[in-house]
Amino acid sequence: MAGSSVVAWLAGVAALAGLAGAAAIAVDAAAPISAEPPAAAARATAGTPFIKVVTAQPTRTRTRQASQASATTNPAKASPIEPCATGHWQRDIEEDLHTLGGYGVVTIDGRQSPNDCATISAFQRRFGIEPARGQADATTADVARRIVASSTPERRSGCRATAEVTACVDLSLQTVWVMRGGDVVSGPTVMRSGFRGHATPAGTFTINKRAAREWSDPYEVWLPYWQRFVGGIGFHETTTYLHDDQRGSHGCINLLHRDAVDMFGRLHRGATVRTFGRRSGT
Repeated sequence: MAGSSVVAWLAGVAALAGLAGAAAIAVDAAAPISAEPPAAAARATAGTPFIKVVTAQPTRTRTRQASQASATTNPAKASPIEPCATGHWQRDIEEDLHTLGGYGVVTIDGRQSPNDCATISAFQRRFGIEPARGQADATTADVARRIVASSTPERRSGCRATAEVTACVDLSLQTVWVMRGGDVVSGPTVMRSGFRGHATPAGTFTINKRAAREWSDPYEVWLPYWQRFVGGIGFHETTTYLHDDQRGSHGCINLLHRDAVDMFGRLHRGATVRTFGRRSGT
């Protein structure tokens, strides 16, 4: 082969080698992350489960990105309730807590203040409202309205309490209180009765069974501070968030823990229970 031909041939081989190298580089650049460096490949040959090492970082990245996306689209995470937040119901809550008294000092001006916040927070803690950060929200306004309404002589008279101990259950306002000799000795406080299809009946009943803890066969759950007054219906501590208005009982009167304990101590077998009104939507 002539010298010029040899040079041309060598140049062609070099060009082909260069193209192959470039192609290899291009393929490597586009390769998935599972492509391993030689050290990892050697470990794989020896039986080391390197796959989980390679996939761990992308998995964490995807999880973190998913969490960030969830936080952006979930209002509860993206915009948590600020402590002492003023809301549309600020003045209504101020007026009702001023009427009730006993929770602190409020100024009726529709504007949040440190005193207002502390008073609202105390009220929220008493009635199991979460979060109890002193915010003037719809749940707090609704509970305050119901407690004020249940405290009036007109509303109490609807119970038609006996001279003995009587548990008064206002199904319309979803409140309950205990009377003795014409006086309120406990409450009013919040409760939750049966939802649609399981409405708590209105009428006059008698406590006929009591237990510090009763097992419910149909629903397979313990019922703390159980006091039955008609059929399978009775008072007991709630096992869920009481202020979730999408929930309801299967006829029972759900109570906060402190109220269930209090009523268990005040009522007795044979005590009168009067349920009146009607829960909205039933």
